[in-house]
Amino acid sequence: MDYVCISVPYFLGEKRTGRDETTQIRASGYDRKIGATWVEVSPQFDAYDDRVVAVNAAITNAIEDNADRFPIIFAADCTSCFGAVKALGGQELGVVWFDAHGDFNTPETTPSGFLGGMPLAALVGRGNQHLLTGIGLTPLSESNIIITDARDLDAEEGENLHASQITIVPTLDDLLTVDLPNAPLYIHLDIDILDPSYMPALNYPANGGPNPAQVKAALQRVAQDGHVVGLLVSLWSGDRAQDEQPLQTTLDLVDAFLASMNAK
Repeated sequence: MDYVCISVPYFLGEKRTGRDETTQIRASGYDRKIGATWVEVSPQFDAYDDRVVAVNAAITNAIEDNADRFPIIFAADCTSCFGAVKALGGQELGVVWFDAHGDFNTPETTPSGFLGGMPLAALVGRGNQHLLTGIGLTPLSESNIIITDARDLDAEEGENLHASQITIVPTLDDLLTVDLPNAPLYIHLDIDILDPSYMPALNYPANGGPNPAQVKAALQRVAQDGHVVGLLVSLWSGDRAQDEQPLQTTLDLVDAFLASMNAK
């Protein structure tokens, strides 16, 4: 299988000092190790009213320009999902969302106003629809989405998530047996799903999470049993890292996933 590593070093549309995770991945030689093409997105900010929309349009273009390669998107935050979903199939996709958080707030429910806590809600038509319409994306069906291990939910966010048609899988162990959507699958892996003891350099750590072996097993199960068409990894925070543990742990997870993809 041929791969393309797509680098998205933008946090909510901005390059921030110290957020050098994608630079670390490139410097590690990971793309060469797996025989991948490396592409850094080039947003056309002057062409869009919203910088997050511009970044996502660039992600869509990067995936479409490498349509014969399996995309591994390394992103600084979860709002990069829109461009990936648009390029990989839009409404036709199923989604497996690995995250310690629900990302299911809307502008009406969020206690913080943080856009990074809203992308999954937006993907299914709940708030912030300019992020979808800006790249020509139509909301996805809730019934084709699985979220797993979302253990840190705001009050109204949790109410709305549990009242939705999204399949909520409480733990990664449960994901080993649940039915997957009968559709091409987009895998969204927020690295903060890991317990902070294994991934210390997080902006929004949530205690009580799985260890790397559990994440690997869940990723491998989805890779083996699902028709996966793309993987996005929402990364650690480079300015919080004290060593290469976050880098190595992240790449070990991707390696495990790709090994199962290659074994099919």
